[in-house]
Order: sequence, then C-alpha cells, then structure tokens
Amino acid sequence: MKRWMYFTWILLLMVTSGGPLLAFSGEGQNEPNEAPKKFDAGKFIMEHVMDSHEWHIMKIGQTEISIPLPVILYTKEKGLSVFLSSKFHHGTKPYNGYMLAEEGPHEGKIVQANTNGTINETAPMPFDISITKTVAAMLVSLLLLLLVFLPMAKKYSKNTDKAPTGFQALIEPVILFVRDDIAIPSIGLHRYEKFMPFLLTAFFFILTNNLMGLIPIPPGGANVTGNIAITALLAVFTFAITTFSTNKNYWKHIFDAPGVPWWLKFPIPLMPFIELLGVFTKPLVLCIRLFANILAGHFIALSFIVMIFIFGQIHWIAGYGSSVVAILFYVFMTMLELLVAFIQAYVFTLLSAIYFGMAKVEEHH
Repeated sequence: MKRWMYFTWILLLMVTSGGPLLAFSGEGQNEPNEAPKKFDAGKFIMEHVMDSHEWHIMKIGQTEISIPLPVILYTKEKGLSVFLSSKFHHGTKPYNGYMLAEEGPHEGKIVQANTNGTINETAPMPFDISITKTVAAMLVSLLLLLLVFLPMAKKYSKNTDKAPTGFQALIEPVILFVRDDIAIPSIGLHRYEKFMPFLLTAFFFILTNNLMGLIPIPPGGANVTGNIAITALLAVFTFAITTFSTNKNYWKHIFDAPGVPWWLKFPIPLMPFIELLGVFTKPLVLCIRLFANILAGHFIALSFIVMIFIFGQIHWIAGYGSSVVAILFYVFMTMLELLVAFIQAYVFTLLSAIYFGMAKVEEHH
C-alpha cells in the first residue's frame, strides 16, 4: 500500500510541475513559420526577484495574468500622470508618452517615449513614485502588522492582570524573547526600554516580509527584504538611532582611543580613521547581510524550478523526469528559507541592539 502511495505522490508531482513546461519551453507560443523560442533562465529568475510595475501571477501560452499597479509619474512638461500599469500591456505598448524599457541601461523602468513607440533618449527620466510590487507588498505587510498589534495593545491596556489568550499568547513569547535575549543583554537594563519600539518593529517587519516572500501567490511572493533599497533604509534607521544616542565619550574613543600608542593617532591619524570608518561600515554590514541572504535564497530556489524548463526544451521526458528532483530540492530549499527568515530577523535586530549598546561609552579612568 505504501508503494502505491509513493508512486501516486511522485506522479502528482510530475503532472503538477510539468504543466508549466508548455508555457515556457516555447511550445505553443510561436507562429507556424517561427523558430521555437529559447527559454532564458537568467531573465526568468531576475523577473521573479526584481521589482516591477505589475504583480505577475502566471503565464498561460501567450496570455499574461497579472495584477496592475498604480503608476505615478511627474515631468515638467506633462505634469503629474497617474494610471494603471495595465495601460502598458505588459510592456509591449507605450501610453501617454511613456513606456517600459525592455532593454538597455533603463531596463524595467519607465522612460519617455517617441511617437513611433521608441525610447526618447534625449528626454529626462520622469520622477517615478509609482506603487511597485515591492511597495505594495510592504504596505500589505505593514497593514497586517497594524491589524495584529493594535488590537493586541488595546487588549493589554484593558486586561493588565490577565494572562494572554489566543494569538496574543503566541506573540508575547516572541516579544519577551526580543526584550530579554536581545535588548537587555546588548543595551543594558537601564537603557533598553527606549529602543524597544524600533527593535520590535524591525524584527516583526523583517520576519513578516521574509515569510510573505515565501508565499507564491499575491500578496506574497514579493522580494521585499531582498531589495537593497529596503535593507538600506532599515540600516539608515539603525545608523541614525545609534548616532543620536551617543555621548561625548563615544566620540572620544573614536578619535582618541585610550590605550592606543600616540604614533597611531598623531601625526598620521590611522586609528581614528579606522574607528570612524567602522561607524559607517556597521550599518553597511546590516544592509548587505539581510539583502544578500534573502536574495541568494530566492536565486537558489528558482534555479531548481528553472531546471524543469531547461530539460523540458531538450525533451519532454527529461522535463517530466527532472521535475521530481527539482521540486524535492525546491521544497527542501523553501524549508531552509523558512529557517533563514527567522534567523535574519533575529540577526538584524541583535546587531542593531549591539550598536545601540556600544553608542554609550563610560568614561575611561
């Protein structure tokens, strides 16, 4: 009986995973006299991890199924332009003097177009404040956090003497973990409270977006924490809070560190330069670590899916055969990414707390 169950399970994996081969292998997508299109693995992966002006769901033959997002542009000549990204017809047509660049240095970005539908190379880039996939996913995660924590905070204020129940009982141990195992040991018992709002916000924001990025359907599937602009902004917040929480002894230890030989400080300020450089490299490490780990996880997971399409172009049997192995590795990688989602939220919060703790230095005697 178990053998039949295993056989049925493998067959189901082959059928469900092999279906998309027709959509990407070039079969059924070309004109009768047109050569089969070769599957571009790199382009496929980059389209799924990079930001875009529409939320792609699937492609069936020549039909693209996606959720259009608001496009908000401004130029001096045309003023403010607001419309949905569906007006571009998935980047195939210009609209209102704008178009999506499909290649070149501005690939994936909105540029000004000529009347014949080509890119206007002489026109300046429009000021783009559109709601892209990353922004939309970030707003959804923020709304989700507000819907969870605002009622929870209200419940805490009304029932201060009662034990937590329901979802509150699930979240409270995580909050206590951030307080007792991250904030207090890193910052100190007398200073940690004022940093808790940021630490909790950063932890749950990163964790929520990491987990939503693993969900293959909207509003999940966006690579928010794998976007360097998002991780850079989080690192800037950490840098700003660290800088404005310092005291004079902190800067004294940077420019005139005690115990360092004078010839390393004067006349050539080698140590002050290294210490000052460390002030900026610390938030840079926060930015790169989170961005690189999340992006690499998506790259590896999608690489297994890409194997199905590559082998499917060789022969349909090879496509179906490789789909079993590819999906098994994809499931394993997804489980690993689930662990990484928690680890990266923990590491970013821990390092931020350590930097906050280092910002206040006691006077050296």
